[in-house]
Amino acid sequence: MPKDLNFYMDRYPSLKKFHQNTGELAEKGYFSRNEEILINRTPGRLDLMGGNDDYTGGLVFEKTIREATMAAVQARPDVEIHFYNPDVKSLGWEDHIIFSLADLHENGRLKPMESVRSWINADDKRAWSAYIVGNIYYLLEHFPEKITHGFSLYLESDVPLGKGVSSSAALEVAAMKAIAALYGIEVSGVDLASWTQWVEIALTQSACGIMDQLAVVMGDENDFVPMLCQPCLPYPLVQLPENLYVWGIDSDVRHAVSGIEYEAARAATFMGYRYLCEWEKLTPRLDESGALPRWVESQWDGYLANLSPSTYRKNFDERLPQTESGADFNQKFSDHLDPFTPVRPEVDYPVRGATRYAVEENWRVKSFFSLISKPAERIDDLTGALLGELMYQSHLGYSECGLGSEYTDKIVELVQAERDNGLLGAKITGGGAGGTVAILGKNTQQAQEAFRRVAERYQQWSQKEPYIFEGSSPGCDAFGIHKIIF
Repeated sequence: MPKDLNFYMDRYPSLKKFHQNTGELAEKGYFSRNEEILINRTPGRLDLMGGNDDYTGGLVFEKTIREATMAAVQARPDVEIHFYNPDVKSLGWEDHIIFSLADLHENGRLKPMESVRSWINADDKRAWSAYIVGNIYYLLEHFPEKITHGFSLYLESDVPLGKGVSSSAALEVAAMKAIAALYGIEVSGVDLASWTQWVEIALTQSACGIMDQLAVVMGDENDFVPMLCQPCLPYPLVQLPENLYVWGIDSDVRHAVSGIEYEAARAATFMGYRYLCEWEKLTPRLDESGALPRWVESQWDGYLANLSPSTYRKNFDERLPQTESGADFNQKFSDHLDPFTPVRPEVDYPVRGATRYAVEENWRVKSFFSLISKPAERIDDLTGALLGELMYQSHLGYSECGLGSEYTDKIVELVQAERDNGLLGAKITGGGAGGTVAILGKNTQQAQEAFRRVAERYQQWSQKEPYIFEGSSPGCDAFGIHKIIF
């Protein structure tokens, strides 16, 4: 149950600053005085295990971070929409955006998605607002009778961009939660995650799975969020054993889910799935009954995670091409069974590695989940070694998908060198191709010192300033909606 706002402001200084800044905006007239303002705080997430396994039906294992996006929203008496996000100004983006609900309509009807997307993308400086415009579009499409007036939205975030910790999910979820509440629409859990996943795919055309959104919605302090992505089946939260500790080190190599590496790895996975369906004489059909369309068949229900590693290795692995150009694949098949990625003729796809990862990562995460769910007194040295090895195997799987990076590889190598000092395992996270490395270790002073050496040695080797992630915080639902008046 959400705690008092003062409790959270005492724990998270950035929230206290956000509250003060919101009050100053009321003084300056951006918000109306003596009128209710709704706020939400949604953290980013650290992918401990299961990254890139969500779109193939795997089990994922995520935790929230301390850094978060905060949203404050207040109703307007007109139909104007105001966004104010001062954090983006330093990036050369437009920090104050104004438009009208009428701009999303034409001839009395909601404009086609393609038209809205083109309108947003016409100016690169406001492209960040696609996540928020997408939220409004979704609400207009599903609750038109409730969206009768505009609002003013203020955003602040200390979730670093491009580091693979779901800055985009934190932004869209915090804003959706607050905006929906403003219109009297209660949404939480899987529904909130699904709505915002739709926004990210439809408006920004990022072929994301659902693990990021669900982790930042349903996570809580010092807890992991296990979820089977078929399509979205959350398990009860798992508390981090008190004798273990989790860190994250940013490689300072920018990551983007919309990047070509992530797109190619995802497309390659479904290219492999297409081959398997051909060999098993399966006839996939497009199922559009859920929130997002997907291809299904009678044997694995469209999820490669439902295939056991032993069966995959025995029957399929060596038959798949190591790599294949999009042009060659397109000559063989009319569709690769993924509605959200293209097969580009000029791109070489890591078909075997990506398909293998989809099958085997699910089983690694199941093993990891089983081991780390033990009481702290049963997390002995052998269990710690097994947890670490599963993370190292997962990291290697990323490289086989084309999502590795020499910088994240170096961090993992430095962690491995400290195995005798309490560091157990490490892996690249999220969409890969840079970003952040998650590290698991013992909750001891020796392990803390070993971690600091890893960070220092990485900085010396890379000449980059690594951002360190430590701690966690309540997810969107745990924080809830708080009402303030100035």
